[in-house]
Amino acid sequence: MTFSVNTNVGAAAALQALNATSKGLASVQSRINSGLIVSSTKDDSSSFSIAQNLRGNLSDLKAVTSSLNRAKSVTDVAVAGAEQISDVVNQMRTLAKQAADDGVSADSRAAYNKDFTALRDQITTIVSSAEFNGTNLLKTSGGTISALQSLSNLATTSGTTFTPDVLTVSNFELDLPATETASTGTGTGVLGKNSTIDTADKAKKAIDTLNTMATTLSSKLSDLGSASRNIDNQITFTSKLSDTIESGIGNLVDADLAKESAKLQALQVKQQLGVQALSIANQAPQTITSLFQN
Repeated sequence: MTFSVNTNVGAAAALQALNATSKGLASVQSRINSGLIVSSTKDDSSSFSIAQNLRGNLSDLKAVTSSLNRAKSVTDVAVAGAEQISDVVNQMRTLAKQAADDGVSADSRAAYNKDFTALRDQITTIVSSAEFNGTNLLKTSGGTISALQSLSNLATTSGTTFTPDVLTVSNFELDLPATETASTGTGTGVLGKNSTIDTADKAKKAIDTLNTMATTLSSKLSDLGSASRNIDNQITFTSKLSDTIESGIGNLVDADLAKESAKLQALQVKQQLGVQALSIANQAPQTITSLFQN
């Protein structure tokens, strides 16, 4: 063993061990503070890169969810309006059948006609009110709705133009025309904003018109319901996919805080012991002075 005051090998070794412990302690404290075992590409380049790509997918799904929720709101408003119009048409058919009876008095028919025209005007009000965020699927020229279904899975690129996968709901045009048309043909009439049942003949024609309208409404309600279910299903799928991706990110980068807590306590003890070992090693050269004592 060489005694030297210029080089203290023991102290150098103790210092290196203490530095390694301090570095490990800082790493564990960072994991506990952030909750992440991989918070930077310096920790694990592969896992960090995969996690970043998955985070990008999550951002895409948030945009898809927002678009689908907007489409759902527009469609739900249209469904509510169309269902209400269907109820109104049924009430109008009942009134028309009552007014078509030749034995009904003029006063009674006038009363039926008053209720009939009130319901007729209500259809116009419902159609005008069935709007959400500037889109009205029941009103002619009220617009259509397009919702994102995916920004990656089925999306394609054409040259430099990105084309996402979209779900489209067309306009159903349930508003009444200004005037009644083709009212003389059985089953071919179109109810107009001026339609009345103030005579038995008009009431009979209105029955055919309303029967046709009821059939058309039934078909359009079916289409609306199908579109609404499609949107709901897509929202549910997107939500589940988001949860799965988020769980996958957690599996890659989340820290096990119970394990990190145990490591923290162990490293704190090692740090204390390292400081003591360095202190002892620094005192070793002092023993050389005893060699020069008489």
